[in-house]
Amino acid sequence: MTAPAIEDASNGDGRRLALSGDLVMAHAGELARQLRSLAPGGASLAVDLSHVHHIDTAGAWLVHRLVADWSAAGVPAHVEGASADADRLIAQVAANDRPVECRPPRGNHMVERLEKIGKGAATTAYSFGTFLAFLGQTVLLLARTVIGRRPLRWHAVVHQCEQIGVNAIAIVGLLLFLVGITVAQQGAVQLRQFGADVFVVNLIGRATMRELGILLTAIMVAGRSASAFAAQIGSMKLNQEIDALDTMGLSAGEVLVVPRVIAMVLMLTLLSFFGSMMALAGGGLFVWVSLDIPPVSYVQRLREVIPISDMVIGLVKAPFFGFVIAVMGCFQGMQVTGNAESVGSRTTQAVVESIFIVIVLDAFFAIFFSALGYN
Repeated sequence: MTAPAIEDASNGDGRRLALSGDLVMAHAGELARQLRSLAPGGASLAVDLSHVHHIDTAGAWLVHRLVADWSAAGVPAHVEGASADADRLIAQVAANDRPVECRPPRGNHMVERLEKIGKGAATTAYSFGTFLAFLGQTVLLLARTVIGRRPLRWHAVVHQCEQIGVNAIAIVGLLLFLVGITVAQQGAVQLRQFGADVFVVNLIGRATMRELGILLTAIMVAGRSASAFAAQIGSMKLNQEIDALDTMGLSAGEVLVVPRVIAMVLMLTLLSFFGSMMALAGGGLFVWVSLDIPPVSYVQRLREVIPISDMVIGLVKAPFFGFVIAVMGCFQGMQVTGNAESVGSRTTQAVVESIFIVIVLDAFFAIFFSALGYN
């Protein structure tokens, strides 16, 4: 490998630099120092590469920068005597000669963290305020619909009832049936240690009717229908169908939100009762097979241990859960902006926030009814 050399063969018409040797990465530092020592001057510059043996990207870059720097200084410069490969490599390097955006220096980590927390708090406060406004508008529309001042779109309500309730019967029934079997099996394992197998029926009945039936049904419906509401309304907003409704003088709340809320409240109440019955059926099947408790005795025992208040409490919670799930799904759909990525993000938020609020409400109801003496 031959070290590069620069010969100044200038004449009266301009400067001429004849480069020789190997213009490769191994000699890039030395060649760069030699080229920096040459101050632009003269009428023109010719860079002769006819005596260069090998050239790689580093050498082509240095030759290109030499020509570019002298041209920027007002001295016309060009390359001559280069092989076809050298010309092509220099042209490729020149085509990629563009400024690179560097990352700004990192600031104080504590300040950045506080700024991030502040922005998150401000965004949360804004979202909460927007949700309260949407909730108030929805409640107002529902009140006007109930008292007859606003027409109810029965076709939309029936369609949503089919989507929310009828199409979910199979998955909700199967889920709660398996949950009933699981609760019965785990309860039997634990109570068998104390010779209290018969109280498995008490566990199944009270846990299912008071908590598990409605809670698991609400979570399942939230994952299934809240996501659907957000995706449907979000897609309509991206396609400017919401704007089209406003242009026609129709309220998006009346057309899209109210039918979904009413259908969700009705269907979740019915699905909760159905799911609770399926959980009781699953538990009854297990105790029949495993504990030799016949169905007649199982049903009779359920009638003795389940107070009517448990069923009422479970069914009272269902409309509130349904209302929250529907409002959250519609709200997140209305917040979609920009592109399809926003639809996915808002759909995820609708599911997560719906389930979170349902669990919080369930805890509130548990404390509330316990304080009233319904234990």
